[in-house]
Amino acid sequence: MNKVVLITGATSGIGIACARKFAANGDKLILTGRNEQRLTEIQKELENKGTQVLTLVFDVRDSDAAKKYISGLPADWQAIDVLVNNAGLALGLEPEYEGNPDDWETMIDTNIKGVLTMTRLVVPGMVKRNRGHIINVGSVAGDAAYAGGNVYCATKAAVKVLSDGLRIDVANTAIRVTNLKPGLVETNFSNTRFHGDAVRAANVYKGIKPLTGDDIADVAVYAANAPEHVQIAEVLILATHQASGSVIVRK
Repeated sequence: MNKVVLITGATSGIGIACARKFAANGDKLILTGRNEQRLTEIQKELENKGTQVLTLVFDVRDSDAAKKYISGLPADWQAIDVLVNNAGLALGLEPEYEGNPDDWETMIDTNIKGVLTMTRLVVPGMVKRNRGHIINVGSVAGDAAYAGGNVYCATKAAVKVLSDGLRIDVANTAIRVTNLKPGLVETNFSNTRFHGDAVRAANVYKGIKPLTGDDIADVAVYAANAPEHVQIAEVLILATHQASGSVIVRK
């Protein structure tokens, strides 16, 4: 059965990869992001391939905007089957005692509060219908801190615990909750972390073949289409030469 899939942060990286993979699966897509032009481009790309797409331009940090758009969904888009909480970012790699408080707030508001906002808006409908799937994009960084990761690692640890808690909360329903924990994925993630320093960002992926957004999207689509009695609760996805958030063998 084709699903209605809502993906946050759908304009790049893992988000756009998920959009393309779920589209190829025959699903209808609600795509959110801050970049209206990019959302329009992606909508045209996918609609040209036969996918029904609805775009919503808002920042998940803005809970009022999120509420307005989700509550105002057209009737035939309201029954969301899959929520992919993908919007997230890392900023800076300084020691905690030298970190930028503005960066901290942006990460906390996006990576934690954004997940909570979308969960609060979408999951009650799933509970009412007794069906649905929440896929949270966490990180290997949520398992253990690494040098300079401090606040970012803390936000992804929160995603893990929020996923676990939600799974407990909906265990009496047919709703499933998945926490995806990618390792090194080559997207614009590092460019964002280093505030546009492309050279420094490129060095993150030197000497190793990293994961791609498609690799993570493959797992998301698999989890969403597992048999109804199967809940893919948590998946750690690493490049072959990465053992943990801090152990990477470069050649």
